[in-house]
This record gives sequence, C-alpha cells and structure tokens, in this order.
Amino acid sequence: MPVLDKPLAELREYRGINPKPEDFDDYWARALAELDATDPEPELIPCDALGAKGIETFDLFFTGVGGARIYAKYLRPSAPAAPCPGLLLFHGYAGSSGDWQEKLSYVGQGMAVAGMDCRGQGGRSEDPGGVRGNTLNGHIIRGLDGSPDDLLFRQIFLDTVQLARVVSGFPEVDGLSCMGGSQGGALSIACAALAPQIQRCVSAFPFLSDYKRVWEMDLAKDAYAELRTYLRMFDPLHEREEEIFRTLGYIDVHHLAPRITARVLMAITLMDNICPPSTQFAVFNSIRSEKEHAIYPDYGHEALPGFPDRAFRFLTA
Repeated sequence: MPVLDKPLAELREYRGINPKPEDFDDYWARALAELDATDPEPELIPCDALGAKGIETFDLFFTGVGGARIYAKYLRPSAPAAPCPGLLLFHGYAGSSGDWQEKLSYVGQGMAVAGMDCRGQGGRSEDPGGVRGNTLNGHIIRGLDGSPDDLLFRQIFLDTVQLARVVSGFPEVDGLSCMGGSQGGALSIACAALAPQIQRCVSAFPFLSDYKRVWEMDLAKDAYAELRTYLRMFDPLHEREEEIFRTLGYIDVHHLAPRITARVLMAITLMDNICPPSTQFAVFNSIRSEKEHAIYPDYGHEALPGFPDRAFRFLTA
C-alpha cells in the first residue's frame, strides 16, 4: 500500500503533537459561559423552498457570540406523529449549507434537519469581524494577533453549540446528532465535544486538527495554506513558533475530542494530503466514547463510496 504518512500500525496509536494549552479547559469553560449569556433570539421564517409534499422548510436565524446573526436551513416533516430526532449538518471550508434537496433523505426518515452556514464563509451568516491582523483570507489564523478569545474558530465552534441548543429546544425535536466532512467533520467533533445534547456524531476526514503535524509534513498548503502565510508575513524567523502553535491548540479538535460522550462514526482516508491521516487519527484516537471508523486506504480528500450509506444507517438506526 502506498504510504503518505506514518505506517498504519503507528497511526492507530498516534495522538498528535500540537501543544495543548495548560488552561485549555478553563478557556472553553469561559467560552461556554459567554455563550450562556448570549440570547439566541431564534427566528424561524417559513419558506416554500422546495414545494415538496409532507415537508416544511424554514429560514432559521439565531444570535451567536459577538452579536452575529447566524443562518441555517431548517427542514422538518409536516406532521410528525411524535417528536422526531434532529440532525445538524456542517459544511466544508469556505462553503455553505448547500441545497435544500440534499437534506431530504433524512427528513424522509422523520428527522428534523438543520444545515448551518459558517460565519464569514459562503452562506448567509454574519461575520462581525473586529480583530487585528490578516483578514484577506484564513479563518484558522483570524484573531491570532489578539487574545485567544478572538480566534474566529472559537466563535464558529460556539455557533455549532448555539445551533444545538436552539434546535433541541424546538418542541418537535427529541434527540440530536451531527454530521460533516473536512471543516464540517471538525465542526461535528467540536459540536459533539461542547454540546451534551449530541448523541451521535459522523465526521469524515476532519480539518482543524494537529496543526504542528501539518506544518512538519510540509502540507501547510491548500486548506492549511494560511499557516505558512502567517509565519512568512508575521514571524519569518519563527521566533514565536511555539507561542503560535500553542495558541492554535485552543481550536485544535483533537484536544476537544476526549470530551465527546456521543457515539462516533469517522471516515479516515490514508492518501489525504489536505487533512493528513495522522491528524485524522489524532482525533479518532483521542475519542473516549463508543466509536467506529471506516478506513479508506486508497482515497484522499474526496467523495467516499459507501460512506454516505453507512452514515445514513448509523444516524437513522
């Protein structure tokens, strides 16, 4: 088998090298306290997005930390016989929640589905900004020049929790799961770690994991290119390298993974040069709850045959 990363036997034991800040738990306790003090002010606006029988569609808006109004597509069965399970969907980096019809297979199984647009990316959510440093592109490094509380992915992770709180509070919803790939896979891990409402989590080749490993593999390109850009522009002699990677540790999902209590299904791709296999295993190996994985030896950061069906069975069982 071709090898992009460590041998599989070593990957099965790998737990990451990016430093974890000593106050990591206090950091997220403080972040969640800020979210507790943020009134979500949910607004559910009916819209006839599909004209499909037996399905209701809504534009959902709610408030995240910093006052941002966050948008999600929300679909539910028209007349559920009983409270139905909910599913949160998270999209890839720089994208959006996608088309309405993509969610129909789950609504057809009697689920309520919410697909969130990440703030500052390709959808309808607000990004209030207000941080020092680079804003041309690069959400990983956004806020890196200020307090760790300014990190943009801190706010996006909290948006996933706010969405979980809002959707689980709807009277038709009983039980909650989450799913995504790449950035969406990372957000699913973060949501499951920070929102105790999550009972099942599906994550495919998660992004935002083990940043220092990405750097050492010389893969700070494509989705991780901003790591190289930041160091070249703001720390060309790497005098702050240890500080930078330590700060990024606050938004490293492999550090959040041990907090998960949900059942987890992960897809891991061994030829992935976007989110390297070791960074994916760093997440999986850190999860302490019930978990399973599907390993794709010959696949990279791409569509995975059979995994959507397996995820469907996992989420609807």
